[in-house]
Amino acid sequence: MKPETTKRLYFIGIGGIGMSALARYFHAKGFTVAGYDKTPSPLTDELIAEGMAVHFEDLGNNVPAEFQQVEGTLVVYTPAIPKNMGELVYFQQHHEVLKRSEVLGLITQSSKGLGVAGTHGKTTTSTLLAHVLNESHVKCSAFLGGISSNFNSNVVIDPTSEYTVIEADEFDRSFLRLSPFASIITAMDPDHLDIYGTEAEFHAGFQAYTDKHTAEGFVVQKWNLDLKPSAARTITYGVNAPKADYNAVNLRSVDGHFYCDIKGPGVDWKQLELGLPGIHNCENAVAVCAMCIELGVTKAEIIHGLKSFMGVKRRFDYHIRTEKLVYIDDYAHHPTEIAALVDSVRMLYPTRFITGIFQPHLFSRTRDFMSGFIDQLSRLDKVVLMPIYPAREEPIAGVTSDEVMKALSTDCLLLNPAEVMEWSKTVKEGIILTIGAGDIDRLVPQLTQQFKANLR
Repeated sequence: MKPETTKRLYFIGIGGIGMSALARYFHAKGFTVAGYDKTPSPLTDELIAEGMAVHFEDLGNNVPAEFQQVEGTLVVYTPAIPKNMGELVYFQQHHEVLKRSEVLGLITQSSKGLGVAGTHGKTTTSTLLAHVLNESHVKCSAFLGGISSNFNSNVVIDPTSEYTVIEADEFDRSFLRLSPFASIITAMDPDHLDIYGTEAEFHAGFQAYTDKHTAEGFVVQKWNLDLKPSAARTITYGVNAPKADYNAVNLRSVDGHFYCDIKGPGVDWKQLELGLPGIHNCENAVAVCAMCIELGVTKAEIIHGLKSFMGVKRRFDYHIRTEKLVYIDDYAHHPTEIAALVDSVRMLYPTRFITGIFQPHLFSRTRDFMSGFIDQLSRLDKVVLMPIYPAREEPIAGVTSDEVMKALSTDCLLLNPAEVMEWSKTVKEGIILTIGAGDIDRLVPQLTQQFKANLR
């Protein structure tokens, strides 16, 4: 990509959370931006309202004339797009075509990239980091994997800061295209084995990402990760982890607010209030504290940033919060993430009846982590299970939601979306969770409306 000659950008998969952040970034910088997505969504509605042209049918060779011009046009695509998609094939034959991660890599070459990597917590941690930095004198730009409730966007642009926060995604080995100055690494639980093949190869991918850091930078990693040191300094963090460099202790809930104490090199901070509840969010906060201290953010700025953080849409996202009924939506789609979600909800509501509405994401992930899903879902008092969301995959024989349901040791229903909505008319109390990374989020507004009607 040559900034001096690029005039327009075309995004194939523009409605994706990561792609839309890039589209917004370049649109804000004055480039002409347009693109394709499979289906309309609230996010594509927002892009259109902001002045970007978005369409929802594969135009093949008949893409808009302006973007048929090779000179000055850059095409960006996401690996989630099928390889035989007509527009993608056309552009690959005629234009420069880059993956989203390659464009992010170019951006990290012209700024100090602050990567947030890990199989869990990337989006919440990167969004918290961006929020704390922007509440401080340091500031940053940011490309986020979710819609920040503080920014009401998935992109932050600050022309005065040298730092850019980027969610370093391990899918398709995308994070290996980045040039990070410093990073937070939250977890390495195996995932995306359809890409990596084995757990060893998955871990090798994270080691390769760690090795990309130079002696000028640093890596903030969870204290028990099996990663060899790179040329950069290694800083560890954890919760109730006395061997970690930065350690959160005395995590507690008081009147619905979460607090912890943090100890570290020259740090003994008491009674820090966290904007989000849960052990996993405390871990995220400790990691952000460690990085921000290294970047020169003051104690007062960090404390204010942590307390004022409002979270990310679809990450422990409250929609109803009454004495009778609580409804929380969460993106958890891996057994470890579901475990953290259930742990947090049990901590907040130890005596309440908890129902989880879960949509498995990908046939391969359901197959690879079947026992983990069964163990964690069985911790709920009731499970409403939906069919597997296939995303980019074809069905795998013997891998179905029905097989998951048969193995659960808790009360379970298997319902399609229409049946979920019919069932929701009967719910008037308890804790309700929607869980998953597919299209279950499209049910959230309807469920919220129905549950509120049930309370009248």
